[in-house]
Amino acid sequence: YLAALPALGELGSEPSMGFAELLEHLEHDRRRHDLAGSLFLLDDLLQREGFLAGELETVDPAVLSIHQVRNESPLPEFLAPAAEVEESGRLGTADRLWEAYFRHVACLAERLGSRFLAAWVGHEVALRNALATARAKRLGLGETDYLVAADLASAGDEVTEAVSAWSSAATPLAGQQSLLRARWDWLTAHDAWFTFSDDELAVYAARLMLLHQWLRITSEGGQEGTASAGPAGAARSRGEE
Repeated sequence: YLAALPALGELGSEPSMGFAELLEHLEHDRRRHDLAGSLFLLDDLLQREGFLAGELETVDPAVLSIHQVRNESPLPEFLAPAAEVEESGRLGTADRLWEAYFRHVACLAERLGSRFLAAWVGHEVALRNALATARAKRLGLGETDYLVAADLASAGDEVTEAVSAWSSAATPLAGQQSLLRARWDWLTAHDAWFTFSDDELAVYAARLMLLHQWLRITSEGGQEGTASAGPAGAARSRGEE
């Protein structure tokens, strides 16, 4: 599977294939298909947020349907918030969705025995929550009111450095690009290079996703994903409700 895939360039280069092409390549291997699909689902959900906020005019999901991304059809049941989260009322609609997503992927990582996917969830949750805290502080809001799946987070120095680079960026686009660079660097540090394992395939899928996201935010002026965590996402969810 890996040897048949085209090489990926550095961050900022043109993606060598689309998400649908990779999933089609893996369609006869359910394990690897689910592994890559769990990563691409994050991009689908970011597109969904961007579309509902009016930041994206068109969407091109890989896992969800176009109707689901446009909020015209129900999302899969595994993205429904847990009963205790729903009853607590602590999180807005968007944050409850992200909590459900990260817990779903964490469970998948355990089921598949993917060390990379488990580490990726921990890093993404830590980065997302750190950004939410920084945004809440800027707006004078409760800093812990927008944290999701905090028990899954695995914060490290790279998260602190990423948030610092984002907060000091001159423009929203530069801030988004700095976050993508930080994610790219994290993948480089956790690459299962030449192991030809499922985790190496997962890193490939994650890199492919970042290449497409870089291309998208550049063409859209840096708007996609700018409110995917924390207070801005909560404001957006109130609009959905």
